[in-house]
Amino acid sequence: MMALSRLVNGVRQLGRSMPRIRAMQRASMASVSSTSDMTKGSQDVVLSEDEVAFFNQNGYLILEQFTSKDDCQKLMQACTQLVTDYDPKEEQLSIFRTTNQETNSYFLESGDKIRYFHEDGSVDREGNLIVDPAIAFNKIGHGLHIHNPTFRDFSFAPRMATIARQLGMRAPVVPQSMYIFKNPGIGGEVVAHQDSTFLYTTPLSVIGFWTALHDCTLTNGCLEVIPGSHLDGVHNNRRMVLYTNEHGVLDTKFTADPQEYPDEAFIPAVIPAGSLFLIHGSVVHRSQPNTSDRPRHAYVFHAVDDDATYAPENWLQSPPFPAL
Repeated sequence: MMALSRLVNGVRQLGRSMPRIRAMQRASMASVSSTSDMTKGSQDVVLSEDEVAFFNQNGYLILEQFTSKDDCQKLMQACTQLVTDYDPKEEQLSIFRTTNQETNSYFLESGDKIRYFHEDGSVDREGNLIVDPAIAFNKIGHGLHIHNPTFRDFSFAPRMATIARQLGMRAPVVPQSMYIFKNPGIGGEVVAHQDSTFLYTTPLSVIGFWTALHDCTLTNGCLEVIPGSHLDGVHNNRRMVLYTNEHGVLDTKFTADPQEYPDEAFIPAVIPAGSLFLIHGSVVHRSQPNTSDRPRHAYVFHAVDDDATYAPENWLQSPPFPAL
């Protein structure tokens, strides 16, 4: 079991050094963020040695000014078009929850498709929409990086692959991507979790590339992280795995109960739009509901190392995954 007292003490120490770390990141990324074309920005080195060391020690890294305002706008416009194109007659109604997630075929077969997942509370018991369609979705995924040219160009920009390799991957591939809305007043809580629970590899390799498209604040549900929590691997060996249920239908289940974490172990990532939040697959993170009147959209894709063994019982099964 994770040594929570060690983590809490580490958070207190880290909190005093955060301003220096972020200032270093802003300076190091200045030349990268000046490139507005999402297909450009190729470098042999994107991260400094200090940034790689920070990621390895803490399990996350924040790169402010990584994505230009123009490119953030392009991603949001591409998603707006997807929302406009949504046809409820062609899509199955699916509610996304971080607890008791519906694991029907619409969800399980979404890895190489663009599928729409509604926010809990956006529909009534009969499935009728009860909120403005513009804020009804929790996320759209999980194959945006495959089928949508705007998200594909952004995800496969050369500097993304450079980052993955600098963080230890030998053959990075992308199994999933999603646009997360976190809309005002309805964007729900995301409970504490580790991404390796869902995208398990041997050895562990998943890294999340999380791009903030709006300013992330304490009131609109910024990410919160427990620094150093990745050092203990997958806590309780908890994984979400495929199995055939009593009705003979493919379903998912968790192999263990979730670990409980004290609130004081988390630090909030209050970051501006355009920041790239790199998330180690075993670092614990969460977000609170959006109680503000401002959205908190984000685009995230996950990379795993193709040199690692991707678990055949993972929920997402649509290999071969495209190379980063």
